[in-house]
This record gives sequence, structure tokens and C-alpha cells, in this order.
Amino acid sequence: MMLVITTNNIEGKRINRYLGLVTGEAILGANIFRDFFAGITDIVGGRSAAYESELRKAKQIAISEMIEEARARGGNAIIGVDLDYETISAGGTGGMLMVSASGTAVDVAE
Repeated sequence: MMLVITTNNIEGKRINRYLGLVTGEAILGANIFRDFFAGITDIVGGRSAAYESELRKAKQIAISEMIEEARARGGNAIIGVDLDYETISAGGTGGMLMVSASGTAVDVAE
């Protein structure tokens, strides 16, 4: 299991090497939004469990891609992680939501 944290250092651990920026992305298409809002009965108290579930999946995909890139560089941790959510216009077909994860791959003393 790789340590993935938002801070720039790991308390009690020494960083041996900084291996560079690593990223991961996941995009939810316009059809997903249409499908979620068609099933409006899923919404309770203004929240959609299905929509939140898809966002969690997209976040996990982005983080997993970032971890794979860090491992390929020889890293065993990622520091300074940032998650971003962006909307992307897709012309007349509606929009998409992109989840991106970025951080710095490091080699940490075990």
C-alpha cells in the first residue's frame, strides 16, 4: 500500500529522493449526468447517492493512475496531493466532469 498524503512531508520519515510530479485523471461524460438526473427518485435531502458514488469512483481512478505513475518512477509515497474537479464543455452535447489528482512521488526511508 502506498502512502498518499496532502502534506509536504511525512512526520517521522525521511524522504530520500523526490521523483517528480505524478498525475491521474478520470472524466465523467454527459450521459452520466443525464442518467443520474433521470433517476431523480435517488435524490434524498438534495443529495444523489448514485452521482456521489460515480464521483467517488472517478476520484479513485485518478488516484490509482497517480499511484501507478509513482510506482513506475520507483516511489513508495506521494506527498502534496491535490484533487481538482473541473467541468469541460463538450460543444452542443453537454458537459463532462474531470477529476484530476496530482502530487509529488517520493522515495521514503522505511
